Amino acid sequence: MFQQNYPQVNHNYVFELNKDFNFSAAHYIPSEDAGKCMRTHGHTYFVNLTIAGDELDHNGFLVNFSDLKKLVHGSFDHQLLNELPMFKGKSPSTEVVAQTIYEIIQNNLDARSNKPHCLQVYVRETPTSYVVYRPKEHQNG
Repeated sequence: MFQQNYPQVNHNYVFELNKDFNFSAAHYIPSEDAGKCMRTHGHTYFVNLTIAGDELDHNGFLVNFSDLKKLVHGSFDHQLLNELPMFKGKSPSTEVVAQTIYEIIQNNLDARSNKPHCLQVYVRETPTSYVVYRPKEHQNG
């Protein structure tokens, strides 16, 4: 994976972790005005998660990195995104993919006793295009 500088999130938490990974998936944007993106095509998506909190778990982790990878890679890798239940009734644009990744991650984090927060999801779709999703409720920690 290439070295990348990501937008920083201002917060007051003691710990911050970032996890990089990628997955390969296809999608199409089901709208006439989407141009050639209306046709099925694939990407190697690069993802960075920013997670923060004040307490560590019993292992000394904010979150185990492998848990994060399983949640995202396991859900999206080698899939046609349009066919996944989480995108039913939605167009799987990069913005929606980033928001959906946030929802998956935060739902998992909410069940943890140390209550970490996902502050930012960065999704790069192509070498020249990326989206950052930041939930409003955690912007100031």
